[in-house]
Amino acid sequence: MSTRHPPAPPPVPDMRINRERMVREQIEARGINDVGVLEAMKAVKRHLFMTEALYARAYEDRPVPIGHGQTISQPYIVALMSELLEARPGMRALEIGTGSGYQAAVLAAMGLTVFSVERVQELFFATRELLQRLSIRNVHMKLADGTFGIPEAAPYDRIIVTAGGPSVPPPLLDQLDDPGILVMPVGEQRRTQRLVRVIRDKGKIYTENKGAVTFVDLVGEHGW
Repeated sequence: MSTRHPPAPPPVPDMRINRERMVREQIEARGINDVGVLEAMKAVKRHLFMTEALYARAYEDRPVPIGHGQTISQPYIVALMSELLEARPGMRALEIGTGSGYQAAVLAAMGLTVFSVERVQELFFATRELLQRLSIRNVHMKLADGTFGIPEAAPYDRIIVTAGGPSVPPPLLDQLDDPGILVMPVGEQRRTQRLVRVIRDKGKIYTENKGAVTFVDLVGEHGW
């Protein structure tokens, strides 16, 4: 009499190898060469910022949904925005749209102190708990309308907005230090945006267009 055994579970992929391949094939191959960005994206375990059911998709070349109409951006976009900041260890950064916490974790791994705003209550509490569990101590979160920033902690060396709005919110520009850099998707029509980099230097503002992108809406008093 034979005994039937349940099928063996599928092998668990080696996530470290997946991260290294992601950085090599999706990021370095497209021209990202900031060593701090590359090392941070190798170090941060992207799959931990989504549900276990989506682990197999964690290192693919695409955004991944996290619920509440939000996503983790495509790895290349996370790397591109991080590189455009030209950030260095010890800087203070303001992030608008914490979401899963992945972008904040990458900036933290680059040595920045990150102040991050999330407006969706469920995401705020889940992400704050996750960052605490991962012992990421240099990310400070606030539940609020991100278009107002966090004025009580300003000014910031760097500001990153991970949602698209019709224009750069004036309160964020007010909180950008001099010198300072802000990176944000901007577009007069929803989901049709260009990635802009705003540089403040010696009292002057310079704006650069870094190409077409598609982000979720920046919702708030100074957004949609």
